[in-house]
Amino acid sequence: MRGVPWWGVVSSAAAPVLVLGGWTVAAGLQRQPFDPVSEMVSELMAVGATDRWVMTTVLLAVGICYIITGVALRPAASAGRAVLIASAAAGMMVAVNPEPAAGASVPHTIWAVLGFAGLAAWPAWAWRRGSPVPWGLRPAVCFGAIAVELMLLAWFVAELIAGAGQTGLAEVAVGVDQALWPLAVVLSCRIQRGSQDRGRVSSVPQAGGSGPQPDHAG
Repeated sequence: MRGVPWWGVVSSAAAPVLVLGGWTVAAGLQRQPFDPVSEMVSELMAVGATDRWVMTTVLLAVGICYIITGVALRPAASAGRAVLIASAAAGMMVAVNPEPAAGASVPHTIWAVLGFAGLAAWPAWAWRRGSPVPWGLRPAVCFGAIAVELMLLAWFVAELIAGAGQTGLAEVAVGVDQALWPLAVVLSCRIQRGSQDRGRVSSVPQAGGSGPQPDHAG
């Protein structure tokens, strides 16, 4: 089982920090009061938003982090890594296709749907079988992560349809969950690799140990 390099740990840890930090900073810069519970992240980078470059840059940076993580996540199945990278590219397309000052943007919506769907579903293609597989890549764990993400997505869609006043909160919950899961998988891979390395070291006979002694009789 190949390990995850250190730069994969950095990229996976940076993504949730950027999601939360960028959202907080961009919301605080708005001239008009921004309600994080009811208003969506897309409004922070829409045409006419104050300093919309902040959230646009953050979304592009998060996409780059996902791509780096997908490349670094060598213990995962190749198909899952490809879906993660493609989903990151779709998210970056959301940033370069902002919503207009009034109304909706079809390209923005399409790329957002593809990005959300891919980031929710990539564990379905990333899992592996076998005793040395890190817990974050085991089938039951992967499909459990997908179930949680689908519930959050269902909440977000329900808010979009019903307009119950928590659309922004639901969107951020989805985004944070999607950002945290690659980090959890990476950490599980690092922990598993560390355990394997320690096991190999402990199994090597030590010099002067209690191994078989030569027979000097006769």
